[in-house]
Amino acid sequence: MHSVQSLGAVDGPGLRYVVFLQGCPLRCAYCHNPDTWEYGAGEERGAEELVRQILRYRPYFGDKGGVTVSGGEPLAQPAFVEELFSRLRREGVHTALDTSGIGDPAAAERVLAHTDLTLLDLKFAAEEEYRRHCRGSLSAVLRFAALTAERNIPLWVRHVVVPGLNDTVEDMRRIRDMAEGFPNLKKLEWLPFHNLCLEKYQSMGIPFPLQGVPPMDADRLEELIAKL
Repeated sequence: MHSVQSLGAVDGPGLRYVVFLQGCPLRCAYCHNPDTWEYGAGEERGAEELVRQILRYRPYFGDKGGVTVSGGEPLAQPAFVEELFSRLRREGVHTALDTSGIGDPAAAERVLAHTDLTLLDLKFAAEEEYRRHCRGSLSAVLRFAALTAERNIPLWVRHVVVPGLNDTVEDMRRIRDMAEGFPNLKKLEWLPFHNLCLEKYQSMGIPFPLQGVPPMDADRLEELIAKL
């Protein structure tokens, strides 16, 4: 595990206990958590122990909230997430998976068997852009999205809008059209790029790919959304 947030308000419905796992196969240009990339770093925890800790917060997140597992990339540790979600569901706790969709499909299916909601980061609408800016594959993401649809798991799609990278109406329409093609889509969230992560990159001695790119202006983003 990388860290936890005991009362998160932006990672699924209601208040959420958010578990951030360590390790990620992607290197997205706008990643704001480079400290979660390395596999094997962080704190080792067992699912049973973590569930006991989570349940102490149940009076706060109650029936309208639940637990979200994020990263890093949760599908990089599928056996742990599968066990954690299985135990939580037996306790009647709502489970949400915040993922890039990159991972072994068979392992992902086992995780989805215990998942109530999927938050999917849809980063770009073309294979070449995924490979250039994330070192990942759009086809893998679409395969994962199809798995969520087969199981009829509610899907929230998230997309980070970055000035000069994917901030045209045409860019956003391609994402919207792709997202609306998922039959289980319940919400599409447009997230503004910010560069508050710059200090992390500097402290870790890692070049930030978007050095000098300004944060996405909130008013500008609203103007773009209105034109879709």
